[in-house]
Amino acid sequence: MSKTFVGFGFGAIQGGLFLPAAYKSGNFSRLVVSEIQPESVSQIRQADGSYACNVAEADHVRVEEIAGLEIFNPLVPSDRDKLVDAIASASELCTALPSFTLYDVGEKASVAALLSEGLERKLADSSLPSAVVYAAENDNRAANRLREACKRYLSNSLDERVSFSETVIAKMCSVVIDRERIIAENLREVTNGSHKSFLVEAFDKILIEERVPADFDRGLTQFISKPFLDPFALTKFHGHNAIHYCLGLEAKERGMTYMHQAREDADLLAWAREAFVHEAGVGLRNKFLNFEDELFTQDGFVAYAEDALERMINPYLRDPIGRVTRDPKRKLGWDDRLVGSIRYAMNAGLNPKKMISSARKSLAEIMAEEGIQSQMDSLNLVWKGTTHSEEKEALSDLMLSSHLDP
Repeated sequence: MSKTFVGFGFGAIQGGLFLPAAYKSGNFSRLVVSEIQPESVSQIRQADGSYACNVAEADHVRVEEIAGLEIFNPLVPSDRDKLVDAIASASELCTALPSFTLYDVGEKASVAALLSEGLERKLADSSLPSAVVYAAENDNRAANRLREACKRYLSNSLDERVSFSETVIAKMCSVVIDRERIIAENLREVTNGSHKSFLVEAFDKILIEERVPADFDRGLTQFISKPFLDPFALTKFHGHNAIHYCLGLEAKERGMTYMHQAREDADLLAWAREAFVHEAGVGLRNKFLNFEDELFTQDGFVAYAEDALERMINPYLRDPIGRVTRDPKRKLGWDDRLVGSIRYAMNAGLNPKKMISSARKSLAEIMAEEGIQSQMDSLNLVWKGTTHSEEKEALSDLMLSSHLDP
């Protein structure tokens, strides 16, 4: 088929998920990616558009090879022109940047400006295909944010020809740059001599929005479409991500270095299951009480939690605990994974002692990093701007209470 796929950002999500999915589908004749790192562009070109990705199964690591990739640097004028042409002819596109805050940064590097330039051509030429733009940043409003950023550059509405799709990606992906680890684990480099490897888990139940333009024919057919993604996105963030962070903090306290080492501690895994199902799970199931999906039944959520926990401790991912627990100031934010999950549990009438215990460990790390002696001052720092005064006071009392037996 003569479909074109265009990606923005050549990191682990793009290189380890979307591009391989597009390649393996057999539905795209062109794979194009935009990348501002000159070294990455040069390496892929030297490899004639081929690269490798390591996929962690439950019992081994296999290698996937992707070929035919065209890579362009939008900061280079001639490359930018080619990217605009590719965007105009693309039927599916995906942004996979470190954060949605990078959608419209810098005049030359703005993804929104580049994307809009290509989409504007699509609007002007009915022979060009309608398109879906997947936003793969870890935010349940990423697609909406990207749409709004693009509107600043467009003279016409995209609604009839282009849909922006939220995604729920509960797939653990990383870029390994530790040379010793690459050798020890026998990982394939992205390209020979690149000194970095994509390492992703085999899990592929990626959720996308069902809504598409009227005449659209989806090429990425293996993803699961849902009419409404919010419950799944919030469950991934305040369930999977929250407990992943909690488990990392608890494992770190026990002197572990990698997440899979938790496999050897039955008490720790029992603790994590309890926190997942009976604290985070109760809060999420209460929030989505009237949403009809198997996930939000007792049995459905238990199965979800068991699967997620087993994947978190996959020995072939060798996920560093330092990666999981980094940036505590962001992760203890009022609307972020852990505090958001605690708030859902409290709204369901629970005192989520296990998650509160982990939040305290996160708070202690923030105090050490920021050189702050007062716990309350530290909470005020990470919850700055919060207007939920009564809820904030109740949660602060729990966080700072000396009586807590997790």
